[in-house]
Amino acid sequence: MILAPGVFIAGVALFLVVLWDAFEAIILPRRVTRKFRLARFYYTFTWKSWKVYARLIPHRKTRDTFFGYFGPISLLVLIGVWAFGLVVAFGMMQYGAGSAVNVAGQGAHSGLTTDIYLSGTTFFTLGLGDVVPRSSLARFLVVTEAGFGFGFLAAVIGYLPFIYGAFGRREIDISLLDARAGTPPTAGELMRRHAYTGGKEALRELLKNWENWSAELLESHLSYPVLAYFRSQHDNQSWIGALTAILDTCALVISSVEGVCAKQAELTFAIARHAVVDLCQVFGAPPRAPQEDRLPAETLEKLRLKLREHGANLLATLEADQKLLELRRMYEPYVCALARHLNQTLPPWIPDHKSKDNWQTTAWGQVSGAVKQETVSLVSDDHF
Repeated sequence: MILAPGVFIAGVALFLVVLWDAFEAIILPRRVTRKFRLARFYYTFTWKSWKVYARLIPHRKTRDTFFGYFGPISLLVLIGVWAFGLVVAFGMMQYGAGSAVNVAGQGAHSGLTTDIYLSGTTFFTLGLGDVVPRSSLARFLVVTEAGFGFGFLAAVIGYLPFIYGAFGRREIDISLLDARAGTPPTAGELMRRHAYTGGKEALRELLKNWENWSAELLESHLSYPVLAYFRSQHDNQSWIGALTAILDTCALVISSVEGVCAKQAELTFAIARHAVVDLCQVFGAPPRAPQEDRLPAETLEKLRLKLREHGANLLATLEADQKLLELRRMYEPYVCALARHLNQTLPPWIPDHKSKDNWQTTAWGQVSGAVKQETVSLVSDDHF
């Protein structure tokens, strides 16, 4: 017999909301476009709050480290929010059913706190036995909650390894890009480092790999948007920065380079642009043009001169410049919106200054003479 139907119905409603939200986030492998979602509200509120506190940190590296904590912490807290919501929901249903429980040493007892306690011990399958149901409906709720609790914990156990597996796969190609395009990666440096005999084929293979990478990014980050908040190991690397460098490279190859894997560049550009557009929709980040031109005329001319020195000629025609501009307009507003939302920076088209790649640096500052000699022999001192 339901003695407080209003509380019971509210408990059922809370249960359905939390359960459906967890199902969409953990089980359902596709994008959810519905605006009202518990997880969406949670991340909107927590990410805005996190950015406010992060801006109070004066040191850039410390601030970036603080941002790096958000992804893992927010995921664990979200799981806790789901669990708390389900426990409260079943506690409200027990209370609405008349608090039909017996407390050890006290007999029949009623109260919302006791019902929530019973719900908590049942959900986490503790089975202490100090509070037991005494009506058929109360027993049914206990058995049902125990089943959902077991299933919830099993889903979480399977969910976390997948999240970290997807993160690891995403970061592998970003790390590989370090020696191929500099740190941070730029289109100009990527083209320069592939201006060697056989470099055209190597560039085609690289763009092919990034076509697959972009497709996997599209699938994983649309289904599990929390991955976008997981940051790279180094503060001068990011998935949005690497993806932007690849898009820049594709736009350059398509518009201004003759006979260099143009078809593969078109395929990579298509899926990479698809990824950034859809992710903007997921995060509710409307496209916005860069505040400053990322490739002004003088920078483009410098890029042309440097690549020409290495035997890679860029077309310097009005048609090529217009094509490059059209391609940039197709993706730059979206990568700018994502970078602003995630508090990341976009890479330039050419390196801002002469700097070492991450693989060339060491935490000890000095390296042995043998290692120094090897570094000189492996990497050209030529830079933009």
